[in-house]
Amino acid sequence: MDHIIKLEPAFKDYLWGGTRLRTLYGKKCDFDKVAESWELSDHPAGQSVVASGDDKGKTFHEYLAAIGTRGLGIRCGAFANFPVLIKFIDAKESLSIQVHPSDEYALANEGEYGKTEMWYILDCDPGATLYYGVNREITPEGFREKIEDNTVLDVLNKVEVKKGDVFFIDAGTIHAIGAGIIICEIQQNSNCTYRVYDFDRRDADGNPRELHIDKALAVSNFKPATRKTGAFGAVERHDGFTSQLLGQCEYFTTIKYVVDGTAEIPVDAGSFRSLIVVEGTAEVAVGGQTVSAVKGDSLFVPAQDGEIRITGTAEVILTYV
Repeated sequence: MDHIIKLEPAFKDYLWGGTRLRTLYGKKCDFDKVAESWELSDHPAGQSVVASGDDKGKTFHEYLAAIGTRGLGIRCGAFANFPVLIKFIDAKESLSIQVHPSDEYALANEGEYGKTEMWYILDCDPGATLYYGVNREITPEGFREKIEDNTVLDVLNKVEVKKGDVFFIDAGTIHAIGAGIIICEIQQNSNCTYRVYDFDRRDADGNPRELHIDKALAVSNFKPATRKTGAFGAVERHDGFTSQLLGQCEYFTTIKYVVDGTAEIPVDAGSFRSLIVVEGTAEVAVGGQTVSAVKGDSLFVPAQDGEIRITGTAEVILTYV
């Protein structure tokens, strides 16, 4: 088993996507629009592919089957499936107003897990905004009326964003990424989304995209979000790097490392580690094996005792269970 591998993403060409994942993050994709790249994915709707080492060419699902539960880590035994999906999102246009269900509702109604997620703003146009929860308490019936008379945006919490901002979106929080924003999204391994409002947009065939209003009303939180936006932890300074806890829940813990020199990060047999390089270049060494990484690269470290050694000038998003 390799100590560390590089992954290639699966791509999505949703109608709101742009081209900046190709130009800024080096993504090799022939789609006209590259809306999303699924950097760490064991989801049937889009598999990452191993791009280095002995398992090169395997889908991530095939690779996980080969490394077994020991490679996933002891703590992953609590989950029926691989728990995390990480993606880059390029919203050239606004996404639909949407909501994700809880595990309980999704398993009962959709046959898959719900979706709690976290957004890290990689870049954005000046003045770009997103929607995060409602701005005042409203009844489900009142919210339905707002959808039907095209005034739903009036009751949503609109937030201006800047590079480096963090938003933690619990299941049930109504939300939408606005135009001109590039995001690294860390989420539960689910593709379960209920579309509430889509600005009357049409697909390539001229048809309005499907809405899921009844289900959305059943799972949404119609009180303003109590969770504050921003990272969960303060920046901690170390020799050669800083670290900051961005988000944490039962499905994932995410830490940002800003390296200018060398960072030595202890790892254990409890969980795999995912590393997404979002700025700069670095050499990443695990267990005597070294890979070179540049902005946009996705690396996977199976569960093992030891350390990850990152040398260079880079910003890295590390995720584990």
